[in-house]
Amino acid sequence: MLGGFLALLSAVTFAYANASVRRGVLSGTVLQAVGISLPIALPIFVLAMLPTGGFAALVAFDARSWVLLVIAGVIHFAGGRYCNYRATKAIGANLVAPVQQYSLIITLALAVLWLHEPLTLLRLIGIVLVVAGPALTLRPQRKRSERPAVIPRETTFTPDYAEGYLYALLSAVAFGLSPILIGMAFERKGIGVGVAGGFVSYLAGTATIAAMLLLPGRWADFRAMDRVSARWFVLSGILVALSQMTRYMALAVAPVSVVTPIQRLSLIFRIYFGWIINPKHEVFGGRIVAGTLLSLAGAVALSVSVDDVQHLLTLPDALGWLLHWRWPSGPA
Repeated sequence: MLGGFLALLSAVTFAYANASVRRGVLSGTVLQAVGISLPIALPIFVLAMLPTGGFAALVAFDARSWVLLVIAGVIHFAGGRYCNYRATKAIGANLVAPVQQYSLIITLALAVLWLHEPLTLLRLIGIVLVVAGPALTLRPQRKRSERPAVIPRETTFTPDYAEGYLYALLSAVAFGLSPILIGMAFERKGIGVGVAGGFVSYLAGTATIAAMLLLPGRWADFRAMDRVSARWFVLSGILVALSQMTRYMALAVAPVSVVTPIQRLSLIFRIYFGWIINPKHEVFGGRIVAGTLLSLAGAVALSVSVDDVQHLLTLPDALGWLLHWRWPSGPA
C-alpha cells in the first residue's frame, strides 16, 4: 500500500514538473531551466539523508559505486534532463512523453546484454506497444478545421518536430541507460542507500552543468533569466526532486513490478496538467491520447512479471506455457 502510494506521488509530481518546465521555457532557455532545477534538489536530498541513514550509506559506497553513480548522474541529470527540456521546448511535453518510453526498451536491451536477463512474451508485446505509441504521434496534426477537437482549447503552438523528436530520443537513451548503472552501483538496498545514491548522481549532474555555465557567454545568458521563468524552473526543480525521492523510497518498500506501472501513469497526468497550465502551448488530439495510452500499456507489459499475470488471471495450460517462454533459454 505504501509503495503504491509513493509511486503514485512520484508520477503526479513528475508530470507537474514537466508542465512547469514547459511553461518556463516559453520565455527562458533550456540551460537556464537545467541550471536552476538541478542545484535545488541537493539540499532536499541532504535533508532526506538525515532521517534515513543516507550519510552512513554515502560513506559505505566503494570506489566502483561512486564512479557508476557519477556517470549515471552526468548521463541522466545533466545530459538526459537537458535533452528532455530541449525536446519539451520544441514540441511540448505531450509529444515528448510517448517517445521517451523508448527508454524502457533501452533499459531492457541493456539488461539482456549486460545482466543476462531473458526476453519473455510479455516483454516482446511491451516493445511492440511502446514503439507503436509514438508512431501515432509522429505525423503532424491536421488543421483544426479538418478535425473535431478532442480537448476544446485553442492551441497557438507550432511544434518543431525534427528538433523535438531528436532530443526526445536522446533523452530516452540517457534515461534508459542510467537505471542499469544505478542498479550496478547498489550492492545493498534500502531507502538510505537510494537517497544517498540520488544525492551523488545529482551532485555529479550539477557539477557538469556548472562547468557548462563557465563557458564564454553562458553565465551572462543565465543571469538574464526573467523572474517568471525562474519561478517555474524553481517549482519544476523541487517537484522533480520530490519525484525522484519518492521513486527511490517506493522501490525500497515495494516490488519493481508494482512501482513501475504506477509511476508510468505520469503519461496521463502530463496531458491533464498540460491542459490546465499550458493549454495554448501543447499539442492535443485523439492521436496524442491514443499514442500515450499505447505507450502506457507497453510500459506496463514491460514491467510486470509472468507470475504477476498468472496470479491475477486463470489461464489455460497452453497460454501459461507461452507466457513462460524465454529467450535465449527457451520455454521454462
